[in-house]
Amino acid sequence: MSEPCVYFVATPIGNLKDITLRALDVLRAADLIFCEDTRHSLKLLSAYDIKKPLFSCHKFNEREAAEKIAAAAKEGKRVAVISDAGMPVISDPGNTVCKILKDGGVEYTVIPGANAALSALVLSALPADRFAFVGFLPDKAGERKSVLEKYKNLDMSLIFHIAPQDIDRHISSIYQCFGERKACAVREITKLHEEAVAFNLSEGLSGEKRGEYVVIVEGAEKTENPLNALSEKEHILHYIAGGMDKKDAVKQAAKDRGVPKSEMYKFSLEI
Repeated sequence: MSEPCVYFVATPIGNLKDITLRALDVLRAADLIFCEDTRHSLKLLSAYDIKKPLFSCHKFNEREAAEKIAAAAKEGKRVAVISDAGMPVISDPGNTVCKILKDGGVEYTVIPGANAALSALVLSALPADRFAFVGFLPDKAGERKSVLEKYKNLDMSLIFHIAPQDIDRHISSIYQCFGERKACAVREITKLHEEAVAFNLSEGLSGEKRGEYVVIVEGAEKTENPLNALSEKEHILHYIAGGMDKKDAVKQAAKDRGVPKSEMYKFSLEI
């Protein structure tokens, strides 16, 4: 693979020191930098004395910006793409850029760094072995409910991005769909007033709502399959009685119990 010409660069989510040495090297070597908000990004670049031509790439002009990025890359120019904070593409502009670059055969890479969702998950102390990133919820109540319904039965922590003006009604929507669960609202990550406030969904989040929030909600409780209370042989016979052949019955019973098929197979020999 030849060296890519386009770099998606993660930027600090609060503290300006949270940027990698590699990210700074890429930004200094770039011919062009595309930013979500050029005025916002100028503060970061000025802090590290980086002076480059800046162009906007936001949700209202992303396709146009993507075409410019692709054209510049094909001319051999080095292009960096950044968002206001964190990783471009993740709840930020950049996905359309990726698709157009990929479709056009333009190679690109990522320069990893700060991430608000993962940082908040650590600060929440909620289970982090398995989780799902939901991001921002739709503004319309009906669409919001439709999205939440897809996640309510997942037995893993759920990560939401929520703006301060939406926090109360979105937490209310989550509670109405999920029922009572533990949650944690994290804000000002890496900044002086960083905080992670634990609460129950039924109570909502108290206090003044300021700053962008990452809200972590615990997953649904695991529901034990009642068939697992049967003996292994009875479990297999249950599926055979329902019309499955023995092979499929063994496979399904093994899946129910979370064991290898070979573990259940020996119990089928008596059938």
